[in-house]
Amino acid sequence: MSRESGRATTVRAKKILAALREEYGPTRTALRYCDPWQLLVATILSAQCTDERVNQVTPGLFEKYPTIAHCAEADRVELEELVRPAGFFRNKARAIQESAQQIMEEFDARIPQTMEDLTSLRGVARKTASVVLQEAIKPDGPHDGVVVDTHVQRLSKRMGLVPASWDNADKIERRLMEIFPQEDWDLAFVFIEHGRAVCTARGPKCDECVVCELCPRHGV
Repeated sequence: MSRESGRATTVRAKKILAALREEYGPTRTALRYCDPWQLLVATILSAQCTDERVNQVTPGLFEKYPTIAHCAEADRVELEELVRPAGFFRNKARAIQESAQQIMEEFDARIPQTMEDLTSLRGVARKTASVVLQEAIKPDGPHDGVVVDTHVQRLSKRMGLVPASWDNADKIERRLMEIFPQEDWDLAFVFIEHGRAVCTARGPKCDECVVCELCPRHGV
C-alpha cells in the first residue's frame, strides 16, 4: 500500500465511520447495567472476558451486593467466588472492592464524573472510564476519549488508521483522537458491532463489508 497523507487518512476515516453508522444505526455497549456503578463493575469484569459471560455473572453479583456500599463492605472470598467465571477473579474482585471503598471515602459515595477521577480508582484505566462516561454519565458528550478494546485495535489496524505494528491501546487512542473530531469519539461501539459481525478476529469477511472499498488493508 502506498503511504497515505494524514489529511487523506482523516477524510477516509470520516467516510468509514459514516458508512458504519448508516449500516448499524445507534450502537451501545452490550453490557447490561442499571446505573453507572453497575456499568463500572461490568466493564472491570469484561477485561479479557466476553460481554456475554459478564452478563451471566453480574445478576448474581448485584443481587448479593446491590450498591457501592455493599461492595465496599463485601466479604472478599465471597466476592471472588461470584466473579470467578469472568476470569482473573482475584484481581477483579480486588479492583471492584477497592474502587467501591475509594468512592465511599473520597467521593462521598457518588460515582466520579470525570476521566481524571474515574482513572484514579483501583483497576480503572482509560478504556473503562470512557465506557462509563460515554454510556452512563454524559452520553451526549463532550467525550473525553475513545474506547479502545480488542475490536477497535484490530479494525484500526486493518483499516490503516494506525500502523499494523502498534499494540499499545493508549497510543492507538491518541491517534484516533487526532483523526476523528471530538463529537465522533464515541466510535467504539459501532466499530465493535462491525468487528463482531464482519471484520472478525478469525478473519475479515471483505465480501460482506460496507467499507471494503475504503479499507486499504482488507484481507489482512
